[in-house]
Amino acid sequence: MIYDITKTTCPVEMPHLGRGLEAPRLLLSPTSKDMHPVLFPMEFPIWGAHISDAEFQYPSGQWLELCGQQAVQVAESADNKGQLGLMVEGANRDYRAEDEAEMKKYNQYVRTYKKRSQTKERPDEVFPLLHILPANTTLPGYLKAQMKAQENGGITTFIDVKEIEQLDALCGSHKKVSEMCRLIYDREIYSALRATVDGISGICLLRTNITASATPVRARDFFKHNLYDGTLGRMVFSYKPRGSRTGRIPRLGNKLDEAFYQQMDEYLSRLANCKGRYVIKPLNKLIQNISDDLAEFADLTDNDTLWSFGKRSLISAWKAGCIMWALNEQYWSRGMADAVEYLVWHDLWSKWMVMGDLLKEGDTSTRDVAKTGPANMLDALEGKVFSEQQLDALREKLGKPTGAATKKQLSVWSARGLIEYSAQTGLYTKTEKYLKGKS
Repeated sequence: MIYDITKTTCPVEMPHLGRGLEAPRLLLSPTSKDMHPVLFPMEFPIWGAHISDAEFQYPSGQWLELCGQQAVQVAESADNKGQLGLMVEGANRDYRAEDEAEMKKYNQYVRTYKKRSQTKERPDEVFPLLHILPANTTLPGYLKAQMKAQENGGITTFIDVKEIEQLDALCGSHKKVSEMCRLIYDREIYSALRATVDGISGICLLRTNITASATPVRARDFFKHNLYDGTLGRMVFSYKPRGSRTGRIPRLGNKLDEAFYQQMDEYLSRLANCKGRYVIKPLNKLIQNISDDLAEFADLTDNDTLWSFGKRSLISAWKAGCIMWALNEQYWSRGMADAVEYLVWHDLWSKWMVMGDLLKEGDTSTRDVAKTGPANMLDALEGKVFSEQQLDALREKLGKPTGAATKKQLSVWSARGLIEYSAQTGLYTKTEKYLKGKS
């Protein structure tokens, strides 16, 4: 299929969460239905924090853990972004209880430490082993928490920042957000050596999943200087367009009661028991097919940024597919395939709705964002038959190189079976394969 991410609605509708997707449906159940398309992509960093000591093989052959997932929901102010907190609490009752006990021990240590003078023997440090880090965690606190997590088997930590600007404290400063987010996504080793005894020194693997919330204006301002360094591509965007004015107040779903938690505990136990190495063949085949679709769309638009973002969207959606598989007792279903496809295209569409004009070095207003996304040049050529000169003129209008670049694009389209050349007329014809893909 050939999708158009420049429209004001996502080219792929959120799939029905039917057989095999009972767990994602349960986690969405406390929220209002209007938020489901936005919150569905936000689920997987939450679920993924419950899987440790497990690796999955990506189609490239690389073994990856399910940590490093980062997602930000983008919606206007007062547009129900706070419902993300219902999902965070719904999936983390056990972790909250464990973290509370750890913090009690830590607070007792702090009180004992402060009572003793510098000349007396200090108590041995007791740093808390936390699964869920506070939103205002500082960089030294984060590194120490990661070291503690690594000492205890390399557990994955999770953090939900209510406002995206809180990432500045976690990363040390706004200038370091790009560096830290890339390191976390790639599960890199962070080495820190301080010159004082009281400094935080050590080496640890960064195993963390992050969710965040922002308005379109805040998201644009936050990421405007990190458009091409990989930061934006690594972070999943989930965008909710401004809706029509209506007096109907969205109704929340199920309560977080004991019946909810009993069902949730069953799914969390499946994640906790997911250990070892796995290869999910139907998922990897699906990712390869979607990758071909992305490459085709990137060729149609001749947009390298789209292709760069798409490769990271594939990995994020693949990780979500691994989680769905683990939640479904390690069985794959067709519904999961539809969900993974939605996650890929919803992420790319969300990025272009929020940041599209900035990616073309436009201004910082949001008025013309959708109009400035990547143009499908083959679609922009009217009619079924066109000439090389018409494509040359179109590329010149879009500010792209012509001449040899035009010939190269025609060659790529021909190799992909999107067009056919007639030596008799010197014209190109759009193939049935391309036309059917758009229908």
